[in-house]
Amino acid sequence: MSDLPVVVVGAGPVGLAAAAELVERGLRPLVLEKAAQAGAAVAEWHHVRLFSPWSELVDPAAHRLLAGTGWRRPADAGYPTGAEWASEYLRPLADALGERVRYDTEVVGVARRGRDRIVDAGRDTEPLTVHVRRADGSEERLTARAVIDASGTWGTPNPLGGDGLPALGETAAADRISYRVPDLTDETVLARYAGRHVVVAGSGHSALTALVAFAELAPTTRVTWLLRRGAVGSTFGGGDADQLPARGALGTRAEAAVDAGRVTVVTGFRTERVEGRELVSDKGDRVSDVDETVVLTGFRPDLSWLSELRLDLDATLQAPVALAPLIDPNVHSCGTVYPHGVTELSHPEPNVFLAGMKSYGRAPTFLAMTGYEQVRSIAAALAGDRESAERVELVLPETGVCGGAGVFDEPAAAQGGCCAPAEPQALTVQR
Repeated sequence: MSDLPVVVVGAGPVGLAAAAELVERGLRPLVLEKAAQAGAAVAEWHHVRLFSPWSELVDPAAHRLLAGTGWRRPADAGYPTGAEWASEYLRPLADALGERVRYDTEVVGVARRGRDRIVDAGRDTEPLTVHVRRADGSEERLTARAVIDASGTWGTPNPLGGDGLPALGETAAADRISYRVPDLTDETVLARYAGRHVVVAGSGHSALTALVAFAELAPTTRVTWLLRRGAVGSTFGGGDADQLPARGALGTRAEAAVDAGRVTVVTGFRTERVEGRELVSDKGDRVSDVDETVVLTGFRPDLSWLSELRLDLDATLQAPVALAPLIDPNVHSCGTVYPHGVTELSHPEPNVFLAGMKSYGRAPTFLAMTGYEQVRSIAAALAGDRESAERVELVLPETGVCGGAGVFDEPAAAQGGCCAPAEPQALTVQR
């Protein structure tokens, strides 16, 4: 199968980095992207500024590939918006990869050639088949030596409902609910929210970003923040102690907005129903006169088109079982994680890997650097360089806060904590 391509699903930051790593290793990548351009998901949050600087957003192999094209790397200390990340790095990288990237091509299934999921024989000798559908409706079956799924989770946001399913009435109220950080610099979008009662649900960095933006519209715009947890706790992050200063500053600004009374906080609210302009919790509590709801409760992986593959996924996070215990927010609120690469990302199905945000399943807060190291390790393994594949050395910036484990408000969960890294080069994944 050495003459077959390595199919990479998704032309986002990690998918394009995987292609650059494979090219550098002398392998043949084929990137399949269902949108019409690279970085399509990033472009959808074009107005949001990243809290990682450029120095952490450019994959090393991609930089080396781009250097030969006359590309000018942005200043390392700058913090790009999503639009700038896409236009100044992702699209030039896709252009440098040339015909190795195919657009308007959606992967709708992956299997082992001539074998469905239940057949044992030949799973280590037969190539993979990748079924695709083009924008014009035509279909094709490609053959691959390996598949790296870097399609991300952007297309499958979590719902408002507190039990992981849409709240009753949530679908019917779709015209008043958004699952993305609104771009308030767009006059049409601003008109939708300004002067109204806006509810923001969620506790991650996206929710904090939205709160900071909406707080600027107070007092004419009423802002309510729904938290499923019983207390704000460490939601604002580590502030000045965060080793990513922009991330720490985001939490500080959100906290200041709450302290100034521009945001009303409602804790312990797990939405069960949407009744007209009211949100109702599982305890019967109500938030009334709601005009717009912005749901920023995280994302989940779409595994439907991988159903014929033998994946070893954690029952809780839907992440690879070897990686899941290292990133489980039920255990790690500050997220100490040991170095991981191809070993932790492998499955019983040979040469199939989930990489990037999708590898984290439902776990929160994934940094680009982690994805770049993942695909470097995978590419090394596919090239036969096992020593390099297993040599994972990366230190990610600490959040400056470790509030104990738990994503629920039970006393048993609060007794948890974050484990100290066993090795100096241990990874840290931020919550």
